[in-house]
Amino acid sequence: MTVSFGGLATGLDTNSIIDAIMNVERQPLTRLKTDKTWLNNRLSAFSDLDSKLKSFQDSITDLGDPDVLQKRSVNLSSSDYFTATASSDALVGTSYQVEVVSIAQVQKSVSDSGFADKTSNTFGTGTLSLTVGGTTSSIEITSENNSLEGIMQAINDADLGVSAAIINDGTASPYRLMLTGKDVGTAFSLDSSGLSGGSDSLGTFTVTQDATQAHVRIDGVDIYSKNNTISEAIPGVTLDLIDDSAGKTVNVDVSLDKATIKAKMEDFVKGYNEVISFITSQSTMGDTDPGILDGDAGINSIKRHLQNMLTEPYANSGVFSTLSELGLETQKDGTLVLNDEKLSDAIDNKLDSLVSLLAGDDGKSGLAKGFQEYLDSMTDASDGMLAGRRQSINDNIKQIDDQIERTEARLAKREETLRAQYNSMEKLVSQWSSTGDYLTQQLKTISNLYQKKG
Repeated sequence: MTVSFGGLATGLDTNSIIDAIMNVERQPLTRLKTDKTWLNNRLSAFSDLDSKLKSFQDSITDLGDPDVLQKRSVNLSSSDYFTATASSDALVGTSYQVEVVSIAQVQKSVSDSGFADKTSNTFGTGTLSLTVGGTTSSIEITSENNSLEGIMQAINDADLGVSAAIINDGTASPYRLMLTGKDVGTAFSLDSSGLSGGSDSLGTFTVTQDATQAHVRIDGVDIYSKNNTISEAIPGVTLDLIDDSAGKTVNVDVSLDKATIKAKMEDFVKGYNEVISFITSQSTMGDTDPGILDGDAGINSIKRHLQNMLTEPYANSGVFSTLSELGLETQKDGTLVLNDEKLSDAIDNKLDSLVSLLAGDDGKSGLAKGFQEYLDSMTDASDGMLAGRRQSINDNIKQIDDQIERTEARLAKREETLRAQYNSMEKLVSQWSSTGDYLTQQLKTISNLYQKKG
C-alpha cells in the first residue's frame, strides 16, 4: 500500500482535494444504493400485503360453511351426567328432558385366587373354555405357556372379545388375573377345569363390574345403546354420557348459535379492513407524500376488486344479494363497520337467505367462496401478486448490484489514478524547487566572486 503525504511540495491539501473529487464522482453510486434500499422496502411492503391477504383468507375459511352459519348451541341444566353437541340438523327452539338411567360398561372379572409367582409354569396343560355372549371357544395351554403370564398372553392372542391382564394386590400372593370384555353389554365366563397336572389352579372368578348397555330416558322414552355416545335419540344432537343421573332429569335446550355467526362476520370485517387500510397507507403517506407502493396498478386493482365484491349483486335464491344487506357498511376511508342490529335481524328472521348468500345454493357456491378464491389467486406462491412483484424487484436489485460493483471498481481505479497524478505533481514541483534552489545558490556564489574581484 502506497503512503502519500499530500502538499509537501506544493503546500496544497491534495488528500482533501482528491476526497472532494471522489465525493462528487460517488454521487451516482449513492443514488444506486438509495434505489436498492427503496426496492427492498417496496418488496417488504408487498410481503406484508401478501401476509394480510393470507390472514384475511384464513379468517373467512368457514364463512361459506352452511354448518357453521347454522350452528346450534345446546344448553344443559346440568353437565354432571352428559355433554351434548348439535349439528345444523338439530331443531332450533326445542327442549328435551333427559335422564341417564345407566351408562354403558364392559364386564370385568378377577380371579379369586392370588399367586406368588407370575412366571412359573405351574398351571398344568390342556384347554381353557372362554364363553363370550353365549359362544364357547377353547384356548390351548401347553407346557410352554402354562404360567400366569403365559395364560394371559394366550387369552389375548385368541382375540375372542376378552382381554387379560395381571394385577398386583399387594398381598403375600399378589398376582391375580383380570379379564375385561371388549364389547359393552356382552357377558363372558372362563372355565379352567380343562387344565390338569399343575400345582396351581386359576379357580373361580368374581365379576367386579357387570356388562350393561347405556340406558337413557328422553321425554319418557327408554333408549338403549352399546356405547356411551348416543347420536340418534334427539334429532341432530349427540349425547356423550358421563354418569347416571340417579333419577334426576336434565333439561336440554337447542338454540341457534348466533354468537358464532356474528364472530365469523366480525372476522371478515377485521380481515377486510386490515387489507384496505394497509393498501391505503402504502399508497400515500399523506396529502402530498407518496407511499412506498404508490403507483402500483396491482394493489389498486386488489382494492377495487374487493370493494366491488361488496356491492355487486350476487345471484342466489334468498332475499339478500349484497353483504351490505347483512349489516356491512362502508366508511369514507374504505373500511367496514358491522351494523349489529341489521345482522341480528338477518339471523333471526332470514337465516336461510343469509346462508344462501354466503354459502350458496342449488349447486352454486356462495359469495364467501368468491372472496376465498380471489384471495387464493392473489396469494398463490407461483403466480400470485407477491410472486410476480418479487421476481421483478429481485431482477432490478440484481441489475443495481451489478452496477454498484462496476461503479465501485471504476471509482477505486479513478481514486488510484488521481493519487498517482497528484503524487507525480508533488514530485515534479519538488524537483523544480530543488533545481531553483541550486540555481539560486550558484548565482549567489558567482555574485560573491565578482564582488571580491572588484
